Amino acid sequence: MELGAFSISLAVKDIGASKTFYEKLGFKPFRGDQAQNWLIMRNGDYVIGLFQGMFDKNILTFNPGWDQNAQTVSTFTDVRELQRQLKAEGVSLVKEADEGTTGPASFVAVDPDGNPILIDQHV
Repeated sequence: MELGAFSISLAVKDIGASKTFYEKLGFKPFRGDQAQNWLIMRNGDYVIGLFQGMFDKNILTFNPGWDQNAQTVSTFTDVRELQRQLKAEGVSLVKEADEGTTGPASFVAVDPDGNPILIDQHV
């Protein structure tokens, strides 16, 4: 099962302090808007998202249709197909993509330890 690009989305209390901290670890802003309380930062192939006030827990994030540079790939498994496959495997979803749509969509599963997993397709 190809899930696309991977990052971890961190629920931070102070985006400025978090940005400064992760810059010390070699991360640099890649996308986002600190004034809107979100930044995507990268260090080589490693990507983290900093999100202040947007959600309560850290989230494992996969982006079907993107590579690690947030560039569209030529072939990928659509988010709705991934959703069907996981549901067929008995995975419960807490948010589902609308099966009657195409293009951008997302769904959320939660692992046995309560960690949210966001499958978020932007193309």
